[in-house]
Amino acid sequence: MRAAIAKTIVILTALVLLPTVVLAQGNAAKGKDLFVQHCASCHGPTGKGDSPAAAALTPKPADLTNKAYMAGLKDQYLFDLIQKGGAAVGKSPLFPPFGSKLKDGDIRDVIAHVRSLAK
Repeated sequence: MRAAIAKTIVILTALVLLPTVVLAQGNAAKGKDLFVQHCASCHGPTGKGDSPAAAALTPKPADLTNKAYMAGLKDQYLFDLIQKGGAAVGKSPLFPPFGSKLKDGDIRDVIAHVRSLAK
């Protein structure tokens, strides 16, 4: 009986965590090209939030190289932010939605690249 309960707990845990693990599997190299094309104008080429356009923005774009800040953001949150825009997740409406420009796989690639900036 205990073995069955333990097995059930393992399966339920895997089902809860699996979407996050699957979502995180993007190609950082492909994501870098997309980041330069769609994100660098505000976040800067290195993700520090220091582009020339950022000087005129309030609030300022996030520093994506900040390891502590990025560690607190789940991949699903980043996916929703990129796909639906800042206003959809309680952030700045100046962050536009990219769901009409980027496929889901492209968004995962951007997330993989952004994660690589904070290492």
